[in-house]
Amino acid sequence: MRQEHRVQLRWSDPDMLGHVNHARALALLEDARLAMTDGRPGGGLILARLEADYLRQLYYRVAEPLTVTSWVTRLGTRSVTVRQELVQDGEVAIRADIVLVVFDFEANASREMTEDERVHWKSLLDG
Repeated sequence: MRQEHRVQLRWSDPDMLGHVNHARALALLEDARLAMTDGRPGGGLILARLEADYLRQLYYRVAEPLTVTSWVTRLGTRSVTVRQELVQDGEVAIRADIVLVVFDFEANASREMTEDERVHWKSLLDG
């Protein structure tokens, strides 16, 4: 199942030419990933890998929300891989693959997913 999340550009996101800064665009993807945790505080996850393809420029426009579509492409025992696409004007501007590791902050180490976590992430598995 794919999840769509609307994100809003902020006044501070673009450079002098009106292009959205690449680092700011990654924050929009993060907003959508946080929405995927379904209200779980922080989700007990850390970002282990992020690979992003910038396919076209993003432009700042007032009051124009963008859409980030996110889905799980791989479900491991200690990690989940997520694909995200940020769309503007009906075209994918950024495509990213992200590996999130389930983390025990007290032990400072990865841990296996609980059955509840596995059920949640499996519901977002596409393919």
